[in-house]
Amino acid sequence: MDEQDRLAERFEAHRSHLRAVAYRLLGSLSEADDAVQETWLRLSRSDADRVENLSAWLHTVVSRLCLDMLRSRSARREEPIERQPAHQVRDDGGGDPEGEAVLIDSVGRALLVVLDTLAPAERIAFVLHDAFAVPFDQIAPVVERSPATAKKLASRARHKVRGTPAASADGLAAQRRVVDAFLAAARDGDLEALLTVLAPDVVRRADRAALPPGVPTTSRGARAVAEETRVLGRRARFAAPALVNGSVGVVVAPHGRLLLALTFTVEDGRIAAYEVIADPVRLRGLELAVLDG
Repeated sequence: MDEQDRLAERFEAHRSHLRAVAYRLLGSLSEADDAVQETWLRLSRSDADRVENLSAWLHTVVSRLCLDMLRSRSARREEPIERQPAHQVRDDGGGDPEGEAVLIDSVGRALLVVLDTLAPAERIAFVLHDAFAVPFDQIAPVVERSPATAKKLASRARHKVRGTPAASADGLAAQRRVVDAFLAAARDGDLEALLTVLAPDVVRRADRAALPPGVPTTSRGARAVAEETRVLGRRARFAAPALVNGSVGVVVAPHGRLLLALTFTVEDGRIAAYEVIADPVRLRGLELAVLDG
């Protein structure tokens, strides 16, 4: 075995961890794999014998690559683009759906959505410290800040991730029970369960982009809303409860990327109204956070 083969063997021992780090930093499996592969290429071109701590070196390189990719992504978001209607977006693509599903479950679908709202440096500092216990003196050079500033970035991100509830803990718990029951019924296509959780005069509103042609943007009555939810609810498997504008809502995020958000009005233990938000401008204006528990 020559030097390059030995170096490749040492790198492979770190690959799965680097992939986990990159996925949490980027929220995209393909981009995470690209970052890991570029990390290997940089290692293979370096004088590896002079690297005292290979694990720390790899951590730093993959994190810097992810930061550059996040910055590039943020810059692209500033450019006006024509977005495909949500009901036309494919949710069954991806080169490694099983591997991606495992990663999404390990991180949490709602957390991935919320992380995507953070500034690049905030996301790097928060994920490296809170998820991987990287000390701030090692995070600082990655984000090109002092350790004290890196700590502030992570603290600010943590506050955004937790959000500010608009109701008491008991109030949120009550909302959560109703929303969880709605999601479970939608996933199972259970009409009777939907009728149980919906108020008799429930109103469903939706952005036009969320609906196929011919489906009205407003639907009224438990039976009509329940039957429609059962038919259109296939994306419920990509849904997760989240804090939306301070109340319990739902984010729908195939591949961990926000596609739709649902807000609810809960009265007397039932859903009196809910809205499906798909318009990109409205989605960007939402305050999203992770629910405890």
